[in-house]
Amino acid sequence: MVKGEKRLMRLNKVIAEAGITSRRKADRLIEQGRVFVNGKPAKIGMKVIWGKDVIKVDGKRIPDPPEKVYIMLNKPFGYISSLKDPGGRPVVVELLPKIQQRVFPVGRLDFDTMGLMLFTNDGELAYRLTHPKYQVPRTYKATVRGRLSYGAIQKIRNGIVLEDGPVRKVKIKLLQKEGLNNIVRITVYEGRSRLIKRIFEAVGCKVVHLIRIGFANLVLGDLKVGHYRYLEKQEVESLKRFVGLRSR
Repeated sequence: MVKGEKRLMRLNKVIAEAGITSRRKADRLIEQGRVFVNGKPAKIGMKVIWGKDVIKVDGKRIPDPPEKVYIMLNKPFGYISSLKDPGGRPVVVELLPKIQQRVFPVGRLDFDTMGLMLFTNDGELAYRLTHPKYQVPRTYKATVRGRLSYGAIQKIRNGIVLEDGPVRKVKIKLLQKEGLNNIVRITVYEGRSRLIKRIFEAVGCKVVHLIRIGFANLVLGDLKVGHYRYLEKQEVESLKRFVGLRSR
C-alpha cells in the first residue's frame, strides 16, 4: 500500500478522481464559480496539491486522496474478471475479501484462464498498463494441442492475421513436446479478447490450459492459486517506471 501522494495536479483531475464528476463537467463547475481553492474561486487549468490545498465543490470539501493499493492475485479457473456478474458466476473480487479499499482489475483474464492479475485504485497506472500504445507485455504458459510445427511457430512470430487485425509483435518459445501436447511460453503486447487462443486456432491448434505468468515487469512466481499479495514499494516504483511514470 502506498499513501496518497501530495503533488501538483490539475484541479479538474482531482475532482474527477475524487468521484464527484468527470473532468469535462468539473471544468463546467469551475466556470460556474462553484469550486473554491483555499477560500478563493478556482480557475480553469489551475493546479493544486490534493491533501494540502482546501478544495470545495458547492461548499463541500473534497476529502484527502485515498491510499493507493497495488495487489497481485493468482486467478483460479472459473472466475469472471469483473466486479460483478449478472449471471451470478464467481467474480475475482470475491477472492479479495479483506481489502477495504475499492480496487478494480487491470485488464481481464478469460473465465478459464488462470494466473497473474493486478488490482489497484491507481487510475493513471491502470490506464498505461492497458492502453495499446504502451505495448505492455503479457506472458503466458500455454498447453497447446495439435501439430505445432516449426513453420507454425514462425508464422506466429512473423505476425498472425486475425479477424480483428494482425498480431504484429509476438515472442514464442516451445518448452516441451509430449505427443500432440505442446508446452509453450508466449508473450504478446496487447490485450485483445481471447488473443492467445485465437493465435493458436489460426495455425490449427487448440489451447487446453492457459496461465498468465508475467505482466509488464511483474512475475507470478510461487504465489499460490487463489491467493493474493500486496506489491512491495520497490515493485510499484519499478512498475511505474516501466510505463513511463515518474515514481514520487
